[in-house]
Amino acid sequence: MIRVFLRSMLKPLSFVPALCMMVMIYSFSAEDGKTSAAFTYKVSVKVVETVDQVANLDLSQTEIENYANRFHHLIRKCGHVTEYFLLAVSLALPLYVYGLRGIWLTLVAGAICVGFAALDEYHQLFVSGRGASKRDVAIDSIGIFAGIIVTRIIGWMGRKTIFRPLCTKKKRRRRTV
Repeated sequence: MIRVFLRSMLKPLSFVPALCMMVMIYSFSAEDGKTSAAFTYKVSVKVVETVDQVANLDLSQTEIENYANRFHHLIRKCGHVTEYFLLAVSLALPLYVYGLRGIWLTLVAGAICVGFAALDEYHQLFVSGRGASKRDVAIDSIGIFAGIIVTRIIGWMGRKTIFRPLCTKKKRRRRTV
């Protein structure tokens, strides 16, 4: 009895990570163009410095900055893909737990996430130094559908391996009742 009550109370909280991701994405989009570009440039420099240390390239500071400038756009777009991948996973997992599976999971989670990406781009029209881009929505969609596919694979594997004994117990209970 308590277990059912707790499950019914905690299940809706499974959407909190998706809401947190939406707030994070929206706050990144609310930054003006210069602030956003400066932040991404710092990340680009850190990535190049890390590659330099791991690969023992001994790059000078000028070379690091040159590589950071070259990869700045790519790293920026990878950030888009990553944040929308995480949004898709954090939204698709609770939907999966609620029993939405197969093509319906892909359609519902995909529509919500792509809709959010489009609204996010629209929001950027009102931020100085930023603009909306259909290309960014398409790039975001790559992360979205990759996240949904990963969620479907993990859910399927879980049902076939880890949670299989739980499924057989439920079937036995139904037969005996």
